[in-house]
Amino acid sequence: MPDTPAIEVSHLVKAYAGVTAVNDINFKVARGEILGFLGPNGAGKSTTMRILTGYQPATSGEVKVCGVSVALRPDEVKRQIGYMPENNPLPEDMRVSEYLYFRGRLKEIKRRMLGPRIDEVLELCDLKRVRHKIIGQLSKGYRQRVGIAEAILAEPPVIIMDEPTIGLDPHQILIVRDLIASLRGRMTVIISSHILPEIEMTCDRVLIINQGRVVAQGTPADLRRDVLGHSTYQLEVAGDTASLPLLLATIDPTLTVTAEGEPDGEGFRRLTLSTENDGELGESLLRTLSSQSYRLRALSRTNPTLEDVFLAATRRSWDVKSGDLRKK
Repeated sequence: MPDTPAIEVSHLVKAYAGVTAVNDINFKVARGEILGFLGPNGAGKSTTMRILTGYQPATSGEVKVCGVSVALRPDEVKRQIGYMPENNPLPEDMRVSEYLYFRGRLKEIKRRMLGPRIDEVLELCDLKRVRHKIIGQLSKGYRQRVGIAEAILAEPPVIIMDEPTIGLDPHQILIVRDLIASLRGRMTVIISSHILPEIEMTCDRVLIINQGRVVAQGTPADLRRDVLGHSTYQLEVAGDTASLPLLLATIDPTLTVTAEGEPDGEGFRRLTLSTENDGELGESLLRTLSSQSYRLRALSRTNPTLEDVFLAATRRSWDVKSGDLRKK
């Protein structure tokens, strides 16, 4: 059914010899959505992906792909998924086109459709120039793209990629980013990566796990607000900076002022303002400072990156485990 999520994960648990790698994870991924799946090493990302794809059983909980239970009908689920693991095992003695033909037949693509489809994915993944080369002779970047080509070959409704851009140069990363973006709306994509700027530029939504638990999820903008809970401004101003906290409190009572270093030779000092207000305060700051005869040389709003969100969310989850929740 169109309204059924592409992926539904409910109370997922996976334990190895008494060690819980995935601990009561719950999330959904809408059809056509691109989800960034983040977490530090050992957080449970790869385990979760292997369970989603049916390569590993869960200890408890339920996973559905396109409404089909992974535990009850794993073969049917595998037909719905294109999977590229982090250390993608490729046959080093086969040529690229031979490998894609072999995989296409395993994926039950009809012979008359397979040739044109292989040409299409070779074009999409910029592999045409190496289609007749032996995979074992390819660079790491090309091997990564062969893995991506294989994952999308049968046009499955769900694509799962574990570190798809690892080992790629900046040009190749751009190619992969554009390729993934082209799948939006046509396929549901889950990407796990440590290259956070790529996740931020590519994904509609982000899910962060740590120590086997979901610690944050939402759009990058939502996560900045919910996890960090503040906006930051940088000022370079000359005047009575000691009086600034009281003055700026008239604009926003939550504003805090932190001075960085001493005034320079022209009397300008660099200040950092933090506020819980997510609205734009730049114009109010400029007007208030000018009216009080402060000299303003620079004013900018600092936008936190996904890396800032990631570090704050995973650090906060450590605090929860130790019984000390601190929003930093």
